Amino acid sequence: MESPRPQPPYRLEDYGFAFLVITVSVAFAWLLMPYFGAVLWGVVAAILFEPLTFRLSQKMGGRPNTAAGLMLLALLALFIIPAILLGISLVQEVSAIYEKIATGQLDVGHTIAKLRAALPDSVEGLVDRYGLADFESLRRQFGAGIASGLQGLATRLVSAGQGALSFLAALGVMLYLTFFLLRDGRRYGELIRESLPLRPHLRDRLITNFLVVVRATMKGTVVVAILQGLVGGIIFSLLGIPGSLLWGVLMGFFSLLPAVGTGLVWVPMALYLLATGHVWQGSILAFCGMFVIGMIDNLLRPILVGRDTRMPDFVVLIATLAGLQIFGLNGFIVGPVIAALFICVWNLMREMRSVDGMIEPDAIELEDEAAEQRGASAETAAHPS
Repeated sequence: MESPRPQPPYRLEDYGFAFLVITVSVAFAWLLMPYFGAVLWGVVAAILFEPLTFRLSQKMGGRPNTAAGLMLLALLALFIIPAILLGISLVQEVSAIYEKIATGQLDVGHTIAKLRAALPDSVEGLVDRYGLADFESLRRQFGAGIASGLQGLATRLVSAGQGALSFLAALGVMLYLTFFLLRDGRRYGELIRESLPLRPHLRDRLITNFLVVVRATMKGTVVVAILQGLVGGIIFSLLGIPGSLLWGVLMGFFSLLPAVGTGLVWVPMALYLLATGHVWQGSILAFCGMFVIGMIDNLLRPILVGRDTRMPDFVVLIATLAGLQIFGLNGFIVGPVIAALFICVWNLMREMRSVDGMIEPDAIELEDEAAEQRGASAETAAHPS
């Protein structure tokens, strides 16, 4: 076996170039921050649909531009346009609810009084003991909250033009980026793979884990959220509960949180219906919540995600909540991906410390050579000469 070539010692110029690479990379990331969401969703769309685009291009006789354009049109028709229409309808429904509360058509104090009258004596005693029976105070506090909400809504309406332009610009960036990533994603991925300053076997494990987590998060989170929100909204509508679109969207959003999920919406609503005398509506909602809405998550998530890629529920919950707080709506992807990469990196560290605190150098060298050969074989198979 040929002995490895001695590596030259690092010089000051090497450290200077490494510093320059890090500085320029951080500056470029800072430059992209205004369009962080657009770039994130463009990358996610490419990760999910690039394999399908590649197969479509092969079936069309090697026409990547046409295949990427057709896939982009499909994404617009199936996801983006329906999401925009849903957002418009949701804003209209929320505005209608605000108007009913502001004009007194929806009397919150009367509703709370009915709910209190339906409570058992023991529960009513607890309410009186903790001072929760002051309905005038509750009405004033709620009215102040509604006034603040209406003021915020008015502010958003004043700046609607600027918000619409920003949204259209971000949407244009996302679609433009998605097209090129769908068309040339494999080439860009190979460039990133070759540029990462990691040992080949560690690099390939991290890239594979990143792709698996992104696809699993989107399939096991977004698909389940859409189905649970859709089914929940339909059930609320059939039961005649006002604001069914709003409740459906809320259930879809809360389904992103493991363990609690959609129960944060349908459980209080079912209890309210039962307490106010709507026994059959409350009973049907409780039954559908447990055995229809809840079973969507229990049945579909293991199939879509797979048990090998699932993280502990407490890790997913904390990572999702922290991601939502730091990154907004984009955090339900960023949070779990960071948590999964954290677990992957420490698993690799544990494997490397397998023999006397560290893997043997010869084993690392052999594994690096094997990883390079696998990468070269995959590149040859993807782009045959």
